[in-house]
Amino acid sequence: MLAVAQFHEPLLLTNTIQRYDWGSVEAIPHLLGADPDGGPQAELWLGAHTSAPSVSVIEDEDVALDRLVREAPVQTLGHRVAEQFGPRLPYLLKILAAGKALSLQVHPSPRQAREGFARENKAGLPLSSPKRSFKDDQHKPEMIVALSQFEGLAGFRTPRTILDVLDGLAGDLVDGVRTALLSDRGHDGMREAFNRLLSARASDACAADIQVTLDSVRARLAAGSPFERADRTVIDLAEQHPGDPGAIASLMLNRFSLEPGEAAFTPAGVVHAYLSGLGIEIMASSDNVLRAGLTRKLVDEENLVACTVFSPQQPSAPQVTTSGSRGQVHTYRVPVTEFALTTADVDPAEAVTLPATGPRILLCLAGELKLDADRSKEGPQRLLQGESVFIPHDAGNLTLSGAGHAVCAWVP
Repeated sequence: MLAVAQFHEPLLLTNTIQRYDWGSVEAIPHLLGADPDGGPQAELWLGAHTSAPSVSVIEDEDVALDRLVREAPVQTLGHRVAEQFGPRLPYLLKILAAGKALSLQVHPSPRQAREGFARENKAGLPLSSPKRSFKDDQHKPEMIVALSQFEGLAGFRTPRTILDVLDGLAGDLVDGVRTALLSDRGHDGMREAFNRLLSARASDACAADIQVTLDSVRARLAAGSPFERADRTVIDLAEQHPGDPGAIASLMLNRFSLEPGEAAFTPAGVVHAYLSGLGIEIMASSDNVLRAGLTRKLVDEENLVACTVFSPQQPSAPQVTTSGSRGQVHTYRVPVTEFALTTADVDPAEAVTLPATGPRILLCLAGELKLDADRSKEGPQRLLQGESVFIPHDAGNLTLSGAGHAVCAWVP
């Protein structure tokens, strides 16, 4: 068993970098104060998800964070969080760096996640199987807070807007979407239109038909398109994923841009894709992703359509509150119970008070900071750019001082 004294101290973490092919080569290394190694670095994971848990050294032993929480749930999580979520860290914090578009995707609701995970377990699919859609039994609501200019797609446009955007474009796929929406502008029409795009990837004629549409998009741009942003998005996505109908599907979705510090929340059932940029992402601790396109991975049409909300909706902004004498602390809240996020610009003139209970993960994004936990026996801990700590519930109240920028994940 682990020593009780360790739960009064912030624990320095070693974290996994996920090297998906859409990742930026330079953004995460530069953020962490490291040198790029020439390969894509898509996500830095900070948390206790079993597929890539953070690790801390305790009494000269490497201890994964999921093990730490399992063996001492009350000390690490606190009674409230342990009773609500069981012996597991309910959130996963990431730094996400998109050098090109991620897949079009949707995440299941809690019920859909439980049922899908149980169904695939019963079918005997290994967790590592590429045919698997549900990697765990948790839902995956998520929030992105931009660290740079950040671009994405999220939520369906209204049927009327989609028809306007499609006006004048050629191709059988576009005609199919148009026909479905002209027949029914409600939920069923939207589902039929989207489903036609999903099923088209199996057709030998798909790539040629997409090229017909791209030619008409380029012609519209040359003539002074009223939908320039949507048109350029289609062309960019088609260049990144040739022959993938997900590029055409982007015409059905809202395009959004975030400036640094702005945020977007994606609940269950909302089709979305991040296109480019660097951001802090926090989500319920899950890896359940149902892909709709812009990918070489599994597109599970049946489960994806069952989990998708086809009502038009704009990207959702979280509630943001500010504190500190200069408004230098920003807290982002969304309507889920697993996570909240606080960012802080710290300077020597004023220390910052961080969330005082539950399991917290703190990452120093810039500068040099001093973290003081009031139950610590070892005194304040210095954090440099790129360093992160897990702060157990039993460490108590937290104060951050020095000069730098930090982000803290916590359970509201």
